Amino acid sequence: MKLAIARSAATVLLSFSLSGCAQTAVFSPPPNGEQVTVTVKVPKDLAADTMHVMYRSAKCPSKESADGVPYEIDGFYPIDVEPRQVGQSDLYEAKLARDGGGACQWKLSNVTFGVHYENTAQFGLDAEYAWGGGVIVIFDDNLPQRRSMERITEQSGDITIEKEYYPWVSESFLGGYKKRIIILGRQDVFSYKSINAKTITFKPTFHSNKTLYSQGPKTKNKDEIPQYTYPNGDTIKTRSGPSFIKMSN
Repeated sequence: MKLAIARSAATVLLSFSLSGCAQTAVFSPPPNGEQVTVTVKVPKDLAADTMHVMYRSAKCPSKESADGVPYEIDGFYPIDVEPRQVGQSDLYEAKLARDGGGACQWKLSNVTFGVHYENTAQFGLDAEYAWGGGVIVIFDDNLPQRRSMERITEQSGDITIEKEYYPWVSESFLGGYKKRIIILGRQDVFSYKSINAKTITFKPTFHSNKTLYSQGPKTKNKDEIPQYTYPNGDTIKTRSGPSFIKMSN
């Protein structure tokens, strides 16, 4: 593969335990093997995420247990891949081997990627990026290590993802002051599944000039309600979270 791959564990929301040959498994994609090209068109003010890639192996299972009952699942091999800029463009690309090779015969299972705020200084020195702008693409029948609460969109062939996003400055006060910068979309993470995709393209549209501001309660008084101020100046108090529809109007 042309990309330098850091073989560190990807950030996961589920924990697994390596066992059997997976503990000493060698990850060795064959030369000239089939690849999946993942491309992200990065908007101004944002940066491409490190891609968290998961390979699975039926040949090297992982031993698990539930309620004291042991069972096996396909072994797993996570790696991180840094997408590379294509020339001087706003495109960032990574090529992922479908076949991870080695004695375990690793197979590409899923990839998590997206965009994030690399520099939040424009929102104040105390601002920090929180979440948003994520995508999961699944290539087999295994559940991904990170899961969205929303449904998985299944399709055949290549995938092009075009979504709208807005900056959200969220201030919270209880338990200590925090200012979080969120990339607001209809979902925090969008999930797709395509067994035979060869190209994955993510084209987020980021409306950096339309910022949502919110402030959480400052006391534990149950009558205090979070307040949201929309780009058009409207202020709404609600416990239901922001309205994406109102942002897009």
